[in-house]
Amino acid sequence: MRVTTRTTYWLEHAWLDTHVEPGVAVEVADGRITAVRTEVPVPPPGAEVLRGLTLPGLANAHSHAFHRALRGTVQVGSGTFWTWRELMYTFADELTPDTYHALARAVYAEMALAGVSCVGEFHYVHHAPGGTRYADPNAMGEALIAAAADAGIRITLLDTAYLSSGFGEPPNAHQRRFSDGSAESWAERCSVLKERDHARIGAAIHSVRAVPAGQLATVAGWAEERRAPLHVHLSEQTAENDACLAAHGRTPTRLLADHGVLGPRTTGVHNTHLTDEDIALLGGSGTGTCMCPTTERDLADGIGPAVALQRAGSPLSLGSDSHAVIDLLEEARAMELNERLRTRTRGHWTAAALLRAASADGHAALGWQDAGSIETGMLADLTTIALDSVRTAGPVPRLGAETAVFAATAADVRHTVVGGRHVVRDGAHTLVPDVPQALARAVEALRT
Repeated sequence: MRVTTRTTYWLEHAWLDTHVEPGVAVEVADGRITAVRTEVPVPPPGAEVLRGLTLPGLANAHSHAFHRALRGTVQVGSGTFWTWRELMYTFADELTPDTYHALARAVYAEMALAGVSCVGEFHYVHHAPGGTRYADPNAMGEALIAAAADAGIRITLLDTAYLSSGFGEPPNAHQRRFSDGSAESWAERCSVLKERDHARIGAAIHSVRAVPAGQLATVAGWAEERRAPLHVHLSEQTAENDACLAAHGRTPTRLLADHGVLGPRTTGVHNTHLTDEDIALLGGSGTGTCMCPTTERDLADGIGPAVALQRAGSPLSLGSDSHAVIDLLEEARAMELNERLRTRTRGHWTAAALLRAASADGHAALGWQDAGSIETGMLADLTTIALDSVRTAGPVPRLGAETAVFAATAADVRHTVVGGRHVVRDGAHTLVPDVPQALARAVEALRT
């Protein structure tokens, strides 16, 4: 016999997509919102009280969990994306299913502390060093799915096809553990992965340089058959564009379009260096765009045409990618402020639009259309931002959305509720007792 679990959360202030509403009671049963009642000035008896501004749970639409080990290390000296990549490979070489689980558990706990209720994990470290398969060919992916459960958040595992080091080139020594040999072998392996209550399975094409053109349609077809999200790194670097033009006589976006990759369930990650035709192709097909501003600036990638993409019809989401920082509020703020620097004008997005990119549109990009808003029937994911910290004190509560986006940081997250479960309470993780220590130990294990 199934027992229904019921909870009422009282939100001191709630962002209800268009405005901030004081005194909101949210009733939850079995992880979903069953009622939203406004004009509730005091907490109902027995209600869980969330003081501050409560938003829908945030969605981190692009993550490479093991990149968290690079934080600080890659800030020594100078270089480019390509020199950064060489250091990244040294950490990838050290991962095992056990060490990856420990690191990802800590990273996902850090995300929960930052108000993230769902992560899109762009996962390509599939096999043992040298390319030998583990006894369970999906041991690394299963480690990530388990890590998300242990940290109390949802995951869309974007199992990634990574078959080549460049156009027509075989994987290098580091990349052999990424490769299944062919798109068909990739599809056979990841078809074994099973979805769970907290986990959905999607697909990814690492990039047009990493999947031969003739095999793009196989990955796209696998996602289409399952109605699953499909993500792809797209035009992050001008060098990739130049190489694609040399190999195929067309841009990466046009190449993806010609092989049936674009569409409403597809998300291009970065979309930084695009032509006008590329923007029209992405927008016209409803292909999404995931911007990762803190990583794009950290790697000196450039500022993508987010405004033009959205106007063309490409929905925007946000990710922390390499985890130079994990702060979706900073990603939202950076997207607007980057555009201000580029254009020398202000106000390209409202705070509400930026919050939607960090919540509802991010969840949709990961295949969770039933998350990202405080409405009846939706998953009960809530993130509460303090309005009384040194960063947020002062503005009137009705400006809470503007305060959250343009002043708050991840450090101001007071509560995170995922599926009605209080995962972060008063700034402390309820499942991972000491997140900094867990991070330090996991990173040290890779160094030694």
